[in-house]
Amino acid sequence: MAFPILSGMATLARSVVSQQATLEVVVLHTKITETLDALKTAAQLAQNLSARIRLLVLEVVPYPLPLHQPDVSLRYTQRRFRTLAENASIETTVDIHLVRDPQKILDSVLEPHSIVVMGARRAWWPMANRRMARRLERAGHQVVYAG
Repeated sequence: MAFPILSGMATLARSVVSQQATLEVVVLHTKITETLDALKTAAQLAQNLSARIRLLVLEVVPYPLPLHQPDVSLRYTQRRFRTLAENASIETTVDIHLVRDPQKILDSVLEPHSIVVMGARRAWWPMANRRMARRLERAGHQVVYAG
């Protein structure tokens, strides 16, 4: 009679191991220099957590333009961020979204309780990045500042 319990525990253990293997650290692109700092910090976190990195780029398309035609070529944007990802020491994927309002899409592109790394410069006044970070924290995500 002990076998079913042990079998269930083994299944649970495999489930926990597979969840750990797919743990993801999300780097939220802000500015290039800040994103480079965030990628370095994320690489350290990912290595310690046996996780992978997802570079999340929310490319804002101004309203006069159609959403599928950003003012900067999508190929150029992909190439630019692919180059950044290739320089990372940990497996990194690039996830580009063309958006009107980055705040509105964040909830749909992040898993619940995500680890989000953001580059942030020190300033005396609240900046848009800090407001976004506070919003992410209120939504239950773990925000790590780099820089």
